[in-house]
Amino acid sequence: MKLVVAALLALTAVAAPVALAAADTPREWVDAKTGHRVVRISTGPGMSSLYFHQQAFTPQGDKMVISTAQGIAAVDMKTWKISPIVTGKGLQLLFTGRKTRTVYYSIRARSGDGAGAADRDGQTGAIEVWAADIDSGKARKIADVPAGGIATINADETLLAGAVTERAMPLQPGTAGRDARFDQAPYAANGPDGKPLTFAEAKEVRLNERLEAKIPMEIFTIDIRTGQRKTVIASTDWLNHLQFSPTDPGLLMFCHEGPWHKVDRIWTIRIDGTGLTKIHARTMNMEIAGHEFWSPDGKTIWYDLQTPRGEVFWLAGYDLATAKRRWYKVDRNQWSVHYNISPDQTVFSGDGGDSEMVAHAPDGKWLYLFRPKAIPDVAGIHAPGSEALIAPGTLEGEKLVDMFRQDYRLEPNARFSPDGKWLIFRSNMEGEPGIYAVEIARQAVATRS
Repeated sequence: MKLVVAALLALTAVAAPVALAAADTPREWVDAKTGHRVVRISTGPGMSSLYFHQQAFTPQGDKMVISTAQGIAAVDMKTWKISPIVTGKGLQLLFTGRKTRTVYYSIRARSGDGAGAADRDGQTGAIEVWAADIDSGKARKIADVPAGGIATINADETLLAGAVTERAMPLQPGTAGRDARFDQAPYAANGPDGKPLTFAEAKEVRLNERLEAKIPMEIFTIDIRTGQRKTVIASTDWLNHLQFSPTDPGLLMFCHEGPWHKVDRIWTIRIDGTGLTKIHARTMNMEIAGHEFWSPDGKTIWYDLQTPRGEVFWLAGYDLATAKRRWYKVDRNQWSVHYNISPDQTVFSGDGGDSEMVAHAPDGKWLYLFRPKAIPDVAGIHAPGSEALIAPGTLEGEKLVDMFRQDYRLEPNARFSPDGKWLIFRSNMEGEPGIYAVEIARQAVATRS
């Protein structure tokens, strides 16, 4: 019994790195509350991983690309060693290829004066898109973009897709770009009573202002081989969150951005502009759906669904071939800013949220592993016509990391490693934003009477 107590005390001792200065913390530890091993991947300031749905790994799964203060680097997925790929100022990491060992990034070739066409962050001027071999670092320019930004690349690496607005509109008036601490605009606003709103509520106000501005914009593709630019769709809707299918080179998913209860958010379209399809139709007032992402096989679109907003929570899936739907119930404390799915599609992740966010969860600051469970027919009695109905289920949640020190203005953006053994995420739990990984398998504590 003494050995058990000693082991538990030792586990607690290595599980509290946040009590020390960042430079003195151990490189890895076991979370005292969950029993899972956590590794701090980043070794210095200025390192950041990609947004939760952006392709970050080589096709072989042996390396992950990240941004650094010096440029762009690769992380060895076995040793966590970080090696530079390309160096230079002003490099914007975009994504990796699904077919080749290539990292894509952009450089602002010519800055604008704040007027004219702009990208999603209000930056004007031309950009160049570059591709670099992840192993050798050899780089080449592959496209010139007169205005706007590039968001995604298709499955066979022949097309880039991006969006451009007719004019810039900062999401937070009086500011430009993003707050580097949180990778989003520094949202602030007052309510009808003149009192300051929370960050989450102020964000809703600013998103609504941008939506109501009805700025003309378009989604476009650029052929990497020829440089030809084609418009996919033009609209005064706010077009955002572009994601090419991971398997179909001609299928693009995008969203109508804005307060989620005001917009029909999730759409797909073919690159020739045909086949525009709304993925989720609202059935009640204040129902919201968003933060959509593809399954690895490209067959399903998954998204956060709330019926209504802030009250009933689901992780919802839509099968593109059959139009069938599956909804997994999520508890309030397990609601997450972003969900993700493992490479083998057997489990999901969630990155939690703070009490000011949409779920107002009293205990939501955790990283989760979710195991889906279908709700079966009672006694095997099958109802006629039920094949056309939503297939319901639940999620069995396991806590992976205690995020009680996380400032959720920096969203964790968790993603599974290619082998499914780790969940990689961003965190400011130690003050300076950094990149971390948690092992999915729980650490065993030796016990002996």
